[in-house]
Amino acid sequence: MNIDGLINGILDSYDTYGLINRSETENFPNRQNVVQVLSDLHSLVFPGFRTAEEICPSNLRYVTGLKVNSIIATLTKEIEKALLFTMCSKQAKAQDDVANSHCFRLAEKTALALIEEIPEIRRMISLDVKALMAGDPAAKSDEEIILSYPGLEAILVHRIAYFLYKNGVPIIPRIMSEHVHGKTGIDIHPGAQIGESFFIDHGTGIVIGETCVIGNNVKIYQGVTLGALSVKKSLQDKKRHPTIEDDVTIYANATILGGDTVIGKGATIGGNTWVTKSIPSGSKVFSKD
Repeated sequence: MNIDGLINGILDSYDTYGLINRSETENFPNRQNVVQVLSDLHSLVFPGFRTAEEICPSNLRYVTGLKVNSIIATLTKEIEKALLFTMCSKQAKAQDDVANSHCFRLAEKTALALIEEIPEIRRMISLDVKALMAGDPAAKSDEEIILSYPGLEAILVHRIAYFLYKNGVPIIPRIMSEHVHGKTGIDIHPGAQIGESFFIDHGTGIVIGETCVIGNNVKIYQGVTLGALSVKKSLQDKKRHPTIEDDVTIYANATILGGDTVIGKGATIGGNTWVTKSIPSGSKVFSKD
């Protein structure tokens, strides 16, 4: 078969199975654009760490302005596409200029709100850095943590994705969380609520579900699962994942399941434990093996 015949076979599969993301406004967000926005946001939170750009007092405003404008322009477009895809029928997307205009205004408003939130995200991530510095004897400096710790990168992306998620942005928060999941092995659903001074050590294999609630000063080690007792689709609007109160430590490979499960303040959950019931404050739970 010649090349034209091979190409025709692929084009026929597009007609038969669909699953094409064309570039029209009403189609799905573009993953590469979302990842680029995420990279720019990372540089906005930690200037000079993410890219090779030179940062000095004389150009900081200029560099910051470039990043802000790039983020707003790209993120607005991608949020608009996400809103149109999920809120409107395909017919309406193609024909209803009012729907398009509404989605654009909402997308732009949300992108601007995220930029406005950056100082608060920086405040919270600075507390996460301090928690990692205080809790990891191997950490030598804040800068080392910012440059090299996968746990901090996962937390930062989550704080960005969570803001978009709670402000009603579809699809894009999940693209962000799955991107950093692929890089770090840390899987945090953008809907999870996570308090201040969050500590993730090593991180590989951590799973934190959508309806999980985590308080302040919580420490989690590699392989921890904060999951659901059931994955029935009928439970998608219910609280399925546990609540972790302040000052809890959860050691490696522990599994805590269930929306009614509460790990009380100051509790310690040992490695390789399996927990499906609430644990009182200050308790220590260890595997019998």
